[in-house]
Amino acid sequence: MKRIKVSSPFRPALLTAAMAVAAPAVQAAGDPGQIMARTCAACHASQDDGQYSRISQQRKTPEGWLMTIARMQVMHGLEISDADRRTLVKYLADRQGLSPAETAGARYALERRLNTLEAFDSQAFSETCARCHSGARVALQRRPASEWEHLVHFHLGQWPSTEYQALARDRDWLGLALSEMVPELAETYPLESDAWAQWQAAVKPDLNGQWRLAGRMPGRGEMSGVMTVAAKGQDRFSLSFEGCYTNGEPLRGEGEAILYTGFEWRGNLEIDGIEMRQVFAIDGNRLAGRMFEVEHDEVGFDIEGAVLAAGESALLALQPGYLRAGETAELTLIGAGLEGDIDLGEGVEVLQVLSRSDDRIRLRARAGRDAAGIRPVRVGETEGVSLSVYDRIASLRVVPEYSVSRIGGNGSSTPKVFGLFDAEAWAAGADGKAGTEDDYRIGIVPASWHVEPFDARAAEDQDTRFAGSIDAGTGRFTPGAAGPNPERRMGTNNAGNLKVVAEVRDGDRSLSGSGQMIVTVQRWNNPPIP
Repeated sequence: MKRIKVSSPFRPALLTAAMAVAAPAVQAAGDPGQIMARTCAACHASQDDGQYSRISQQRKTPEGWLMTIARMQVMHGLEISDADRRTLVKYLADRQGLSPAETAGARYALERRLNTLEAFDSQAFSETCARCHSGARVALQRRPASEWEHLVHFHLGQWPSTEYQALARDRDWLGLALSEMVPELAETYPLESDAWAQWQAAVKPDLNGQWRLAGRMPGRGEMSGVMTVAAKGQDRFSLSFEGCYTNGEPLRGEGEAILYTGFEWRGNLEIDGIEMRQVFAIDGNRLAGRMFEVEHDEVGFDIEGAVLAAGESALLALQPGYLRAGETAELTLIGAGLEGDIDLGEGVEVLQVLSRSDDRIRLRARAGRDAAGIRPVRVGETEGVSLSVYDRIASLRVVPEYSVSRIGGNGSSTPKVFGLFDAEAWAAGADGKAGTEDDYRIGIVPASWHVEPFDARAAEDQDTRFAGSIDAGTGRFTPGAAGPNPERRMGTNNAGNLKVVAEVRDGDRSLSGSGQMIVTVQRWNNPPIP
């Protein structure tokens, strides 16, 4: 298992280049065949059927192809315009991309979920590949054995110290990489696959129209809205969004998007003055992914969506997703084609429907005093969400349990990286004892927040004074400024090791939970795939 909090190369150069996978071209695109002949053929031999050596023996996501082209620019002096680079990323991702099934399980890297804990069945993979960058970067590409072997040699040639680093200098690294990892990678991530062949032949969805979205931002809460999509040709779209948080605060924005590989949605839009990016996977009449700030990709919404069209139905969210036994509360169902009877599960009664449309239902519900547990929720034939009914909170967890924040600003070229936290309440199972396998998740609850030194060294170094501060109401941590701090011992920077503590009142009881946050230095490498 590896803890990841990584970020992007060649800032700001590659961060600017990342717009190639998030926004339509600002000028007419050239012919991709001519662009490749002009920019690629000098180093890559032209083969039959318009193929090129090395290039045609790989499949990657849009971000993967962008990183390849950027590497050619940085390391080999490739000269290519922004417009031509956008054209090639689109061309290669469409023809040599990954199917939806092939990206499943590794999309957290594309969606910039940078506090993800990776775990792999192969110890050799973790020690050979996932020790320097995320394992997802490897899992999001496909090659034959010969190309995986090329990649091993490339790593050793580009970074000769690889053999002298931890998990390498105690073994025959190159021999093991070639004899064990290359066959494993070729079998696990082959160039040719049934999934890719089937996806290429599949009918792709029509994205025009309106999409109902439901989402949640850590420390900010739940929201919902409607995204209107209009085709502009060549898999490019204009889009607008109008919605609100559960407290009624509005969210509005407009922008543009592009579709790669028939399902990889990348959008840029401005919402209430903030530039945001969308990374979604389209699955028929559904979408899922993340929408986050361009300047602070740690700040964003987890998104579920469904098309609003005749004959389509989906249940996306129940807000909030919990109800205390014996109490009455207002709940909101978000979805599409929400027709038919409302069923909140055994022991839960719908008292009144306050408002109802095809995509949003507000109601008042009451849970019986003896009701407890997870209840499946249905509207007509539509299901997919659940309601947690509980009698009391048994334990509290801080999410994420382990995270990384980064100092920044103070005249430096990199911004601060915030820490965002939620308090997740859990109920005891049938045995009534907290901390057992029978426990079930209640949901995200309001909490009060503070930080403490994580250990004795953090206390001695006064990390709580220098590393930053946390908003007591939202759980949003703002790290300290970059650069040396003359007030600290030896004039060091504002790094620290903190315990993040959430406290919740449940009746006359007080509960707390905690997680660990490392406040560390700036991120200078920030690739589209960490």
